[in-house]
Amino acid sequence: MASAIPLALSLLQSVTPSNPVPQKPATANGPLNAPATTPPRQPTSAPVNIPNSQSSIASNHKANSVMAAGSPPSKMTSNLCDYCHQRPKYADGSKTHLYCGKTCATKAKSSGGSSSSNGTSSSSNSVNCDYCHARPKYHDGAQMHAYCSKACANSAKYKKSGSKSTCQAPGCSNAVHVSSSKGSIGEYCSLAHKTLGENVCLMCRNAQKMANSPFCSQTCVDDAEAQGSMILDVPQGHSTFKSVADQFKSSWRHATPCPPVKHVYKIMGAKASIAAYNAYRDAVEARGQFVAAGRSPGNENRRWHGTTRECTLGDKGRTQFCSSSTCSLCCIVRSSYDLSLFGKKTGWGRFGKGIYTSSTSSKSNDYSRNASSCNSSLKAILLNKVAVGRGCKMLHDSTSMTAPPSGYDSVLAEKGGSLNYDELVVYTNDAIRPSFLVMYEL
Repeated sequence: MASAIPLALSLLQSVTPSNPVPQKPATANGPLNAPATTPPRQPTSAPVNIPNSQSSIASNHKANSVMAAGSPPSKMTSNLCDYCHQRPKYADGSKTHLYCGKTCATKAKSSGGSSSSNGTSSSSNSVNCDYCHARPKYHDGAQMHAYCSKACANSAKYKKSGSKSTCQAPGCSNAVHVSSSKGSIGEYCSLAHKTLGENVCLMCRNAQKMANSPFCSQTCVDDAEAQGSMILDVPQGHSTFKSVADQFKSSWRHATPCPPVKHVYKIMGAKASIAAYNAYRDAVEARGQFVAAGRSPGNENRRWHGTTRECTLGDKGRTQFCSSSTCSLCCIVRSSYDLSLFGKKTGWGRFGKGIYTSSTSSKSNDYSRNASSCNSSLKAILLNKVAVGRGCKMLHDSTSMTAPPSGYDSVLAEKGGSLNYDELVVYTNDAIRPSFLVMYEL
């Protein structure tokens, strides 16, 4: 019996693990090698011997699983090309480049992206727009663009070029306003300067104009009249430019596309000429009482007139009249209309010897032309103020007329009958004055 005891002890050691039980990994609640709160494990009658290597693998696998559940996922870096986002990045054995090949690298560089010497981009690899950094980049189905929209692309191009970066308001050199949300670029640095720029006095270019005048004060009115006949450039952002250009576009009624307006000039006549027109308009108003009916004094309206230009008056920077006595445009702008010249161009008039205008810009365009001596890509048309007064409506030609019918101040030739488009005819020089010179593409 005593000889069997050593043998039993030897067998018991062979089934008992030589290493201690592996420690459990830490969790978010604390280390798992802390004193256990559960009852100690009771030995089994048949303990299983786990090899050391298998025990380590199992322990490590469990630890990794627990750590993954308790820690935030790491930021994943895409292995796709940073430009086309379709092909894998190129790896040369020592490093992985940003792009799949030279083609995408060149395109990325030309679109504004740049790379440093170690092959990393100088800007982040964000999927958001490279300009506003707020919206996702635009993908057209073939490639990912650098910007979210055309607005941001144009803004980035504008910022890079630095052109027209200063406020357009008179005397201001501040940078223009750029919308952080839309990426759009304005012409002014602030709303106050936008208001000033759109309504600046055309004479002094410093103060805001009056409500119904292109000038800021009577002083500027007097200064403009004292300088005699001239034309004043109207900036494209000015409210007056918009008003004239909108009327030109809205009254273009022919089937042909309306050409864009390139320049607008305010016509200033001589002081005596302006006074004569105002006196005539006031007399018409006294007879017709149009203001009481909610109309303008003398029933004044704006109407178009097309004529011949021999020079380049009205082209960019050209504000001086030519010396030709047959350049109809310069003669009209300088000294207004002259009935004594009636018929020298057209030979006749449907409603007799009068001065013809129209509310249809495309009809007056038919009479606007450049002479062979005028080398210009633009055409000229005049927008006039006309004291219409009481107009007599007519549908059929009356070529012998030299004055409106008794009791009327003008003739309103309406569409229909012998006309495809309207005409307004006045029979005295003082009933009309050219107000704006409008230049538009041929």
